Amino acid sequence: MVDWVYDELVLAADLVSRNGWTGVRAASPEAQALSTLLRRGQLHDGEELPANFRSPSSIQRKTYDLSTADEHYEGRPTRGGRLDAPVIAAFRAATAEMQARAAAIRAALDAGETLPATDDEDEPEAREGGILEHIARRRERDRGLRTRKIRAVLDAGGTTACEVCGFDFGLTYGERGEGYVEVHHVRPLHVTGATVTRLDDLALLCANCHRMCHRGQWITPEDVRALLDHG
Repeated sequence: MVDWVYDELVLAADLVSRNGWTGVRAASPEAQALSTLLRRGQLHDGEELPANFRSPSSIQRKTYDLSTADEHYEGRPTRGGRLDAPVIAAFRAATAEMQARAAAIRAALDAGETLPATDDEDEPEAREGGILEHIARRRERDRGLRTRKIRAVLDAGGTTACEVCGFDFGLTYGERGEGYVEVHHVRPLHVTGATVTRLDDLALLCANCHRMCHRGQWITPEDVRALLDHG
């Protein structure tokens, strides 16, 4: 049995949210379409998948797991996974935003993106955050994009100091740190779109503040600044 990853649950919960907060039947066009999409295996890159992987019947079961994990459900819940309740709760709390996330995930998969398995223990959030997090991190590491962002900031009279805490690698480490800073994709890709990154979507951050933005649920540099102010 292959565990459901976060993005798969978001796509399944999207169906639930559009179906009166109840599960969908295996024979429905929605279950059939999601099965076809997930059976490509892009969210389980490199894994050996069984022949019945994400069949329409499994889509039906998972959507009912999600719907019965909803706090508004009055019956007995099915035996779902540990992420079912948090995901359906997120849809209840911010339905439009989560539906937009689902649309962005579908767009990324349709564009051929995959979610690679990672052994990088330093960045467990990269896989937990799903394919949109993976795309955002890849863009943040794009050397050309980073160079253009730094140049734009300097041309506008700014500095390469962290936009959250003010840490300046050059001032602290001298010549070795001169010009070094990390770039962070400020807004989630389900807001900005999964295909284009504008320089205005990027912020210059030190390594510590950058990690805090990515740790757990995606938060903005402004959120991290608030943590510093009240820490």
